[in-house]
Amino acid sequence: MSAAVDLSKAPGHEVLAAAGKTMLRPGGKAATEQLLAWGNMQPGQTVLELASSFGYTAIALAQRFGVRVVGIEKNPDSVARARANIAAAGLEEQVSVVEGSIFHLDEIEQQFDFVIAEAIVTMQSSPAKRKLLTGICDRLQPGGTFLSHELLANSEYEEIHRALSQTIRTNSQPLSETDWMNLFSEAGLTVQQHQTGSMGLLDPRQLVRDEGIGSTAKILWNVASRPVLRRRILQMRRVFSQYRHELGYIVIRATKPQS
Repeated sequence: MSAAVDLSKAPGHEVLAAAGKTMLRPGGKAATEQLLAWGNMQPGQTVLELASSFGYTAIALAQRFGVRVVGIEKNPDSVARARANIAAAGLEEQVSVVEGSIFHLDEIEQQFDFVIAEAIVTMQSSPAKRKLLTGICDRLQPGGTFLSHELLANSEYEEIHRALSQTIRTNSQPLSETDWMNLFSEAGLTVQQHQTGSMGLLDPRQLVRDEGIGSTAKILWNVASRPVLRRRILQMRRVFSQYRHELGYIVIRATKPQS
């Protein structure tokens, strides 16, 4: 992370990344793996990844499944770094990252077999969620699949929204299971499979499962030795603990109708 970032004010995902955390999804690695198992991607298929950051996920998908990936990322510095990572992996013919907004997916002319987004739709307001999902549906080929991994709230939606905004410093607006289902349906997407579970982003056991023992030790050292990291992460952990019975994750496989 750039030294210019003010971690006292930065969004939660940047704070966690500065601590060394690589898995920043609400359901962790296990939920992402479930999503990919449902997707059953095949060599040569095409994938659009939203908010692809430094290109790590796009590269991993290409290497693991033999798919062709286009990522979209709004931050030009992240795009440059992603392109360097793609080149270093020797995947320039298979993976590309374009600079752009997830709200202007129509600027990408291609339609895809898959669109994948993790912890992206949650961060939008209700109107923006609808606009984004409509754009996603438009970028899918008929019969194409949207793989989504988002934050779930079982109750106290407004209170949770305020608490997350204050601590994570993002416009995080999780929905209930029913509301997620309805939102996808309104966008023209048919939910085929979904799964919910508890949100263990800062749970020590999930931390070890997601990051491994060695990386977890480094994360804990970074948090202990850097006061600003410690303060921000403890604030987040308190909110997650306070709403542990209300907060969770949801993974969804939805398809665009054939006609």
